[in-house]
Amino acid sequence: MSPPQEDELAGTEQPFVSHLMELRDRLIRALLAVVVAFGLLCIWPGTSGLFDLLAKPLVAHLPQGGSLIATNVLSPFLVPLKVTLLAAFLLALPVVLYQVWAFVAPGLYSHEKRLVMPLVVSSTLLFFGGVAFCYFFVFGKVFTFIQSFAPKSIAATPDVEAYLGFVMNMFIAFGAAFEVPVVVVVLARMGIVSVQQLKQFRGYFIVLAFVIAAVITPPDIVSQLALAIPMCLLYEVGLWAAGAFARYTRSPEAESEEGNGSAAS
Repeated sequence: MSPPQEDELAGTEQPFVSHLMELRDRLIRALLAVVVAFGLLCIWPGTSGLFDLLAKPLVAHLPQGGSLIATNVLSPFLVPLKVTLLAAFLLALPVVLYQVWAFVAPGLYSHEKRLVMPLVVSSTLLFFGGVAFCYFFVFGKVFTFIQSFAPKSIAATPDVEAYLGFVMNMFIAFGAAFEVPVVVVVLARMGIVSVQQLKQFRGYFIVLAFVIAAVITPPDIVSQLALAIPMCLLYEVGLWAAGAFARYTRSPEAESEEGNGSAAS
């Protein structure tokens, strides 16, 4: 009978006040990263330049001479600032996630750390991928589809605040949808469901993906398909990644039990 293994986290406990101080420091560093990114973006390309870049997909599909309008007195000033703040947060997101990782890492076992860091990196890249896919592909298709149904008697002059709200909702929807592989890996790795059960759930997930796309996207078939189809493909990616992570992040106890079981048989 092998002797019990010593807990590798034994003796690493810290007072509650120390945790609060470290949390404060991590939050300050994350906030400073956002502030620095905001300042750099204000210098270049500037608040107006960022909003023009964000509005480019819509303006390109408006009738000749069409443009966005501001129905609120402060909108020409506040909306570009909100866009810049959103861009600053996205730019500083790797630093923010690193601060989260650095705060929770001391309380994790070594095999858990091997799981968390790849998930932090992959979730960041997948979120950026969803935002980029929405901006470069979905917006153009959606605006073309909408303008093709617009009567000639209607002058297309969208409000800047309404457009910003639409863009943020779409970015969040596609960024979150692209996190499907991460969710699948976490569910499988935590033992909530097995990979085999997730494979059996595949048909239900396809239906669920189309329902979610119909609820959170505009009422047009283009954006719904553009969200649902990638979700289904990413679900398959998550199934493959779940098997790989399960082998890569097994605890020493699990490996030891598996080895003992093989030896006994």
